[in-house]
Amino acid sequence: MQPIRVLNYYVNPSYLVLGAIEFGVLMLAAWSGVWLRFRGDAERFEINMQGALPSFVCFALVLVALTIAMRVYPARFREGQTGMAVRTVVAYFLLGAIALSGINELLPVFFLGHGVLVWALPLALVYVTLLRLLFFSVTDASKLARRVLVLGAGSRAQLLWQRMGGSTGKPGIEITGFVPLPGQPAEIPAELRRPCHDDLLGVATALGVTEIVVAVDERRSSEGGSYPLDALLDCKLSGIAVIESVSFLERELEKVEIDLVRPSWLVFSEGFRLSTSRDVVKRLFDLAASLTLLAVAWPFMLLTALAIWLESGLHGPVLYRQQRAGLNGKPFMLVKFRSMRTDAEKDGRAVWASANDDRITRVGRFIRNTRLDELPQLWNVIRGDMSFVGPRPERPEFVRELAAQIPYFDERHRVKPGLAGWAQLCFPYGASVEDAAEKLRYDLYYIKNHSILMDLLILIQTVEVVLVGGGAR
Repeated sequence: MQPIRVLNYYVNPSYLVLGAIEFGVLMLAAWSGVWLRFRGDAERFEINMQGALPSFVCFALVLVALTIAMRVYPARFREGQTGMAVRTVVAYFLLGAIALSGINELLPVFFLGHGVLVWALPLALVYVTLLRLLFFSVTDASKLARRVLVLGAGSRAQLLWQRMGGSTGKPGIEITGFVPLPGQPAEIPAELRRPCHDDLLGVATALGVTEIVVAVDERRSSEGGSYPLDALLDCKLSGIAVIESVSFLERELEKVEIDLVRPSWLVFSEGFRLSTSRDVVKRLFDLAASLTLLAVAWPFMLLTALAIWLESGLHGPVLYRQQRAGLNGKPFMLVKFRSMRTDAEKDGRAVWASANDDRITRVGRFIRNTRLDELPQLWNVIRGDMSFVGPRPERPEFVRELAAQIPYFDERHRVKPGLAGWAQLCFPYGASVEDAAEKLRYDLYYIKNHSILMDLLILIQTVEVVLVGGGAR
């Protein structure tokens, strides 16, 4: 089964099946919460059950949405059952409790009551945990894996093989082999090659393949005999999906492989859409999110400023201003809480931050790990220099250096830089050209697929990063 794209966000169909079952279980948890809250009082129970269906549906929808946003299901493959459990607790008891309490106050039609939530949320965790244990115990993961055949065995196919984990593989996908093309060099080991003898459909059918990935180094016309266009068309019309290697890796790894990208792919692939209406909606979203966070975070900002001031011996600036590259490369002045010594760049030369950087102060290390140093950038968002979600802004000195070494680096400036970003979720803090190239892969994925839904998902998942303190230096 192929991943389903829902509002620019890819969802594995097997997770949709589990999510649908969980939806019913969560509605049962909400009903159980009402029953436990009013047990022994049949009259009040009956009153609260009247018209309660919309509230049960809302309860289940919110928790399922947060489960997807916290990437609970993929965590099973990366972090095991413990990772799933931790993410579920955050989704239900932190984000879920906040969201459902807000709905209780703002939308009376979905009112459940705080007393019911006290029972319903723990029951939801218990019910869902038992369901998942049962689901994964009876589900054979190997049978759920999608079987993929790769057309090509050269350098592009080799890079695809490496990106997909090589012999270790990626959970949920089984690469059944690579079909070399006549006249093209083969870099894939011989044991992984599948000679097709001019019958690509026959090989794909025999292997039980559901998808063919085209990873050909050189595309010549079908008259030349090197590129089997007719064979691919035959496979597609027979029900086997055909996808280009860059799009395949984009979907599976949620990043754009710049090493494989051809300019034509950027032009003709779906995505990279910009519109005035979306800009207006995003601007309203930025203002609402920034003002809300500012209203909540101002006491922490005040304490942070005081801590920096005291550590500096009542000397030195609390805020740090630095020029960054914004939309279309236009420079702006970014504001942060100062986390380094005042002489961090005493020679005036821009320097990459590094692991365990000795220029970072004790207070600075704490506010970096907790992201408190970023809070003054809310002013940049309100001014319109930045968006709440987008690629992190780089210094112009680094932009010039990186653009000369990394293809498509300037494309990350097609949207406003952000306070939070997809690359920050998926890749730790980078301090080299190689790290910048890897972050660009995630930034391009965001620019290609960005939407308000994706922005919301990034913000929700950023909460997890802040809680565990990952990705910062």
